[in-house]
Amino acid sequence: MRLLTSLVLAAALGAFAMAAPKRLTSFTALMSALKSGHEVAVVVDYAKTVMVIDGKEEPAPKAIGGMTFSPWEFFEKGVVRNDKAYVVSSETHLIAHPRYGYVNNYVRMRIYDDNSVEIVARYLTLEKQEVVMDETFKGKISSGKDQGGVAIFAR
Repeated sequence: MRLLTSLVLAAALGAFAMAAPKRLTSFTALMSALKSGHEVAVVVDYAKTVMVIDGKEEPAPKAIGGMTFSPWEFFEKGVVRNDKAYVVSSETHLIAHPRYGYVNNYVRMRIYDDNSVEIVARYLTLEKQEVVMDETFKGKISSGKDQGGVAIFAR
């Protein structure tokens, strides 16, 4: 009976370990995961990034957000007049904001080959898609042992 219990426990722990996400600590690791079909999720600790509004740096909020990196596109250096290679993903969700009411929350994330990250967040009105909030955050991929604000995980 003990042997059976031990085998069941070992199998359950093995399945749990296989399902655990793996932290990706570089652009190269991110691209490898994406190219091999892994699901990638990004978690941003905004307080560890630099927020830019109207070209001026502002203190970033103490907030955390995340998104699944899907769909995505990769652009080699120079393809779209870009100085660095990057991979990009974006998504839009309808949200209820206390000041703006119902708006589309658009987020675009670019991750560059030097491990830097740029996140653009915009609120757009429903009727005319006018921008009522526009923020840009600049950060870097985190190893988990540094102050980088962008954690990337693959399953």
